[in-house]
Amino acid sequence: MANTYTLSTGRERALLWLLALTQFTVIMDFMVMMPLGPQIMHAFSIGPAAFATAVSAYSWCAGLSGLFAATYVDRFDRKRLLLTVYSLFALSNLGCGLAGNFHMMLLARAFAGITGGVLGAIVMAIVGDVIPEKRRGAATGVVMTSFSMAAIAGVPIGVVLGAQFGWKTPFYLLVILSILIWMVAARLVPSLTAHLAKRPAPLTEVLPDLFVLIRKPAHLRAFALTCIMMIASMLVIPFISPVLVGNHGIAPQQISWIYLAGGMATLFTARAIGRLSDRYGKHKVFRYVSLLSILPLLFITHLPDLPLLALIAFFPFFMVLISGRNVPLQALMTTVPEPAKRGAFLSVNSAVQAFGTGLGAWLGGLLLSSGPGSQILGYGTNGWCAAILTLVGVAWAHRVTKSAVAAPQPVCAANAAIADPLVP
Repeated sequence: MANTYTLSTGRERALLWLLALTQFTVIMDFMVMMPLGPQIMHAFSIGPAAFATAVSAYSWCAGLSGLFAATYVDRFDRKRLLLTVYSLFALSNLGCGLAGNFHMMLLARAFAGITGGVLGAIVMAIVGDVIPEKRRGAATGVVMTSFSMAAIAGVPIGVVLGAQFGWKTPFYLLVILSILIWMVAARLVPSLTAHLAKRPAPLTEVLPDLFVLIRKPAHLRAFALTCIMMIASMLVIPFISPVLVGNHGIAPQQISWIYLAGGMATLFTARAIGRLSDRYGKHKVFRYVSLLSILPLLFITHLPDLPLLALIAFFPFFMVLISGRNVPLQALMTTVPEPAKRGAFLSVNSAVQAFGTGLGAWLGGLLLSSGPGSQILGYGTNGWCAAILTLVGVAWAHRVTKSAVAAPQPVCAANAAIADPLVP
């Protein structure tokens, strides 16, 4: 659909940054859970497996809600839907903060995942409605800076607040931020109803088309690669903070410096890896970065006792390579479907990412056990499993490349770099 809205330059810019802040809260909500792991496990007297279930519940629900959002997101005024779902998102974080037991926390995390998955679809739909196609790539780049903002600012602030005032504090902060952003959105976002002029396709047509898209062999091979790489990453990432605190004596408030160093590094390297992918080929760069990433994967899961400064110096290498392999992977995904099906394919692939994220965290928790004190045992096994899956993914990627359909206007990998969902 052609762009039918005309906003002033200032209001358009303000709207994009508002959407970026909306996504910032959603991404921070997911990311901050992992470094808060030690406090949450202690507060509810749970082990790594139960904690991983809470992480997984968010991802699985986000994947499901994001997938099925395609069936109804075009049936409402974008503004009204955004404000409604964002209100529910704020309530889900309030539920996390007020949770008195693990089961209530698990339910709140699942609800947060449902709302977070839908918000992502709504935000991108608003960008598509309001921004002309020739400037849509740059606009998406503004919105996707939320990933870097969450890694550089959101997570470290959340960790510091959690260490100083208790693990619930970051969730209360998210509630406050969400209320402020909601109030601005109510005034700034215009009513977006032009898409309602065209009657949405009935579910009896939408669902069969979705199943046909999913069942296509070339698409299944691509979805399998996405799932493999997400599982490989999430076998390790959610448990970094609990292991550093429980096994290596790092203070919870010091974790923020480690994540800050890693987040800052990815801010500068993601686009560089994207440009390399465009220059030398997405498959080749994916293969080399993925193979190199095995080294920090195995190192962090077999970590010797190191001083804090050494960990701060090492973590950027881990973050750059683990998140960097997703840059050419996401660019590769854009070449698989025919152009007319690219949007639907990428929506399904995003849901597969969420499912793989949840499955990896869940399986990673099952492989771990609690030792004396607050120690976590078995992390080395997670590392070896992640390394093996990475090798499987590198081998499998060749099949995905062979099945790709050349698109007349391929998406630049340097732009795909901004949408990395796995910055821990």
